[in-house]
Amino acid sequence: MPHPVLFVGAGPGHPDLITVRGARELSLADTVVYAGSLVHPDMLKLCKPGCELRDSAGMDLAQITSAMKAAWQAGRRVVRLHSGDPSIYGAIGEQMDFLDENSIPWRVVPGVSSFTASAAALGRELTLPEVSQTVILTRGEGRTAMPELEKMADLARHRATLCIFLSVQLIHRVAADLLPSYGPDCPAAVVYRASWEDEKVLRCRLDELEAKVKEEKLFKSAMLVVGRVLAGHGAKSRLYDKTFAHMYRKASL
Repeated sequence: MPHPVLFVGAGPGHPDLITVRGARELSLADTVVYAGSLVHPDMLKLCKPGCELRDSAGMDLAQITSAMKAAWQAGRRVVRLHSGDPSIYGAIGEQMDFLDENSIPWRVVPGVSSFTASAAALGRELTLPEVSQTVILTRGEGRTAMPELEKMADLARHRATLCIFLSVQLIHRVAADLLPSYGPDCPAAVVYRASWEDEKVLRCRLDELEAKVKEEKLFKSAMLVVGRVLAGHGAKSRLYDKTFAHMYRKASL
């Protein structure tokens, strides 16, 4: 059986945040097509000597899929290395479709997403009892249109924890859509290049968010996080409450 093409999540940035499985598959690969504009260059040190490295930053879909197909047909182990987790804004669907159309097997190795790396950088739990038990992963509406029921202002009405990808350049529109529901004093944050050596964390009120982003001249590679959980004050979880029984522990008074 030929080896399937593997879509591997490289994680949010720092090379040691790739999964053990992802690192193993990367070390075994004969050809790696990687997102050079997003993947940490030190990640490629995991590749074996002689591994063919193809930077997809300047390639279009046809070039990327042709490179994967040619390598696979030559009997090579192929890894398509994506930043973060491939399932979140990874644009892997059309690549999978191409492989299916060409009867090329594939699998996905998940990775650590930048939204969880951002939460780690902020030192905050994204779900707090009686504050927010829901995390919404979304993006602002730019060249890629949003579905009618997923407009930012509509999502904001839930007042859940928002992790907003790929939208720092749309900060004026995003902030305007969020303010009516979250209020000007709602805690907000920007995490630039989470887990990279030049990581930067900005904390502010929602009504200060646009000014902070512009002051720091951030226009890419940043996660916007908005929600009351950032204040860090919520009710205690029932999970470890001594009066709360479950299948592994009896309640005590």
